[in-house]
Amino acid sequence: MSLHLYNSLSRTLEPFAPADPDCPTLYLCGPTVYNYVHIGNARGPVVFDVLAALLRRRYKALKYARNITDVDDKINAAAKEAGVPISVITDKYAHAYVEDMSALGVQAPDIAPAATAHIAEMIAMIETLIENGHAYAAEGHVLFSVNAFADYGKLSRRDIEDMRAGARVEVAPYKRDPGDFVLWKPSTDDLPGWTSPWGRGRPGWHIECSAMAAKHLGETIDIHAGGVDLQFPHHENEIAQSECAHGGKVFARWWLHNGMLNFDGAKMSKSVGNIERVHELIQKHPPEALRLALLSAHYRQPLEWSDRLVDQSIRTLDRLYGTLRELDGIEAQAVIPDSIEAALNDDLNTPAALAEIARIAADARKATSMEDKVRLKSELLGAGLALRLLQQEPDTWFSRGATEDEDASIQALVDARTEAKQNRDFAKADALRAQLDGLGIQLEDTPQGVRWTRKA
Repeated sequence: MSLHLYNSLSRTLEPFAPADPDCPTLYLCGPTVYNYVHIGNARGPVVFDVLAALLRRRYKALKYARNITDVDDKINAAAKEAGVPISVITDKYAHAYVEDMSALGVQAPDIAPAATAHIAEMIAMIETLIENGHAYAAEGHVLFSVNAFADYGKLSRRDIEDMRAGARVEVAPYKRDPGDFVLWKPSTDDLPGWTSPWGRGRPGWHIECSAMAAKHLGETIDIHAGGVDLQFPHHENEIAQSECAHGGKVFARWWLHNGMLNFDGAKMSKSVGNIERVHELIQKHPPEALRLALLSAHYRQPLEWSDRLVDQSIRTLDRLYGTLRELDGIEAQAVIPDSIEAALNDDLNTPAALAEIARIAADARKATSMEDKVRLKSELLGAGLALRLLQQEPDTWFSRGATEDEDASIQALVDARTEAKQNRDFAKADALRAQLDGLGIQLEDTPQGVRWTRKA
């Protein structure tokens, strides 16, 4: 079966074929590390983690880069407020980002380039753009000239005049056109800076990704991914400066954009303040449930984030892990079903894949023959593997956040209730059940005995 991906550049679903048939390249815009990321920032890494795993299964290898932006005005402001060097801020939050993504089951990319380690490559690219007439220096700044690139706006499909009118950029007197964007800007003594042909300064945001992608993946990459909010101006500007610096070569053959998370009907964003940080959410909820929630809608669609969605995801995992617990003792190896691969090959249709996982689990609960139980357990484990779900032991899932002493106390109450029922002391059994219910324990009678789980 072929892999089809929706290309934001062509606005069509296209069969994917990498330039190198053995090794596709994938670049994902990473975080600006000045604070903990919010759950909306995690959608791209989680979704495209599923894509990276799919590509690794389909091809001999994958080169996957996800950058760290560690030079930015927001970082400067955070460092100034804390009274520390920017490295203190960036080191702290870059480390936290990696830990938070790992908690969500996101595998590390092959390459995690940091912007500050690629200043030389940025300066070289800017010099090329000046030499070929696509950029100009003015008052310590270097700006890209949008009028010098005829295809400017081809990704976002925006008219250049409309972009000029609506651009959120400072119209400085040294700009030849209001839409021209900064490649390099001067730094005062209290700001981080690097020596350059245009004086001490620092790079603009957009040039960072272009330089890092070219350094590690080549002048033309197969897939560039990121949030739809980056389509303009960030990705549009990446295309312009990259293609102009590389003699007109296509920068990215496929553009994939994930939709935004909404919270109470409004886009989740730090500027609005309606955010839930991953660092805090993984302390309150099972990280696997957060991952499932992020995969519950198609990646290109908006996703309404709520406590209800998280609770629903916990209950879903309770059922799935409950199924695996019923199959405890049955030897099975994870095998990814064709139906799961078909769903993911259809533009990463994770809702269809999750529906298929639910079907497999339902069939497994009804299975009577050992052959069917082994097959369905293998498929359930494999289906989970494709989405990086169901990879822990059921008992680990159900005992989350509890100590061994707490588990032992609950099990003692469950055993006492079972014994009371066997002795036909139904009043005592009902009282013990009420006590367990008050502790948030849900009981389930199975052929293997009474199972208990903590309620969401």
